[in-house]
Amino acid sequence: MVSGPEVAANLAAADRLIAAAAAAGAKLAALPENFYLIGRHEGDKVAVREADGSGPVQDFLAQVAKKNKIWIVGGTAPISTDDDKRIRGACLVYADSGGRVARYDKMHLFRFEHGTERYDEARTLQAGSRPVAIASPFGRLALSVCYDVRFPELYRGLGEFDVMFVPSAFTVPTGAAHWETLLRARAIENKAYVVAPAQGGTHASGRRTWGHSMIVDPWGEILAVRDAGEGVVLAEIDQERLKEIRRRLN
Repeated sequence: MVSGPEVAANLAAADRLIAAAAAAGAKLAALPENFYLIGRHEGDKVAVREADGSGPVQDFLAQVAKKNKIWIVGGTAPISTDDDKRIRGACLVYADSGGRVARYDKMHLFRFEHGTERYDEARTLQAGSRPVAIASPFGRLALSVCYDVRFPELYRGLGEFDVMFVPSAFTVPTGAAHWETLLRARAIENKAYVVAPAQGGTHASGRRTWGHSMIVDPWGEILAVRDAGEGVVLAEIDQERLKEIRRRLN
């Protein structure tokens, strides 16, 4: 996705993309970090915060999962905290019934300076404190968000899982240097699939995100990638391949 400053337009884009994925046969879909909004200012996402359990973004995810009969890993949603200047970047998972089955709050907050490009997520985000993996019809799913991918201990601490998710909005400098390497390393060392839906393009604020939404198999092979722009990336979870790789590397 290339999310903009209007929530309604971003939800419409996500609706369109999820429907396309479902029409192509997908049973599980994942959206990028901040799919609901990338504003002109970092604080814009705080202004659209929602109480846990209900709000436009959460209601949308529940409805679109049920409508398309598809599981959804909902990128991040802006969940309120006890600090009215900060939110949780919550990765919410919905079953194909529309019921919510998991919430993971981004634990590692991004801080970066490169020329005139500066980010400090701690100004608007409150870090989570608990890693999350859940059982599903597709195997055990591990949840994470963007900057978390630089912390391998987060995933290793979860034990064995089959698929890990890294919904992201990587910057261009860090993405060009590290994105593919990090994703393939996490796949290889955990012997698991990696699904990394990403923001990819130039946003209303002038900010550019790296994109390269990617699905990587447990051997570190890239199964599908989309460099930039709105679209769908598809691949299959092959349980037999998972078992074979784990037999080889046990």
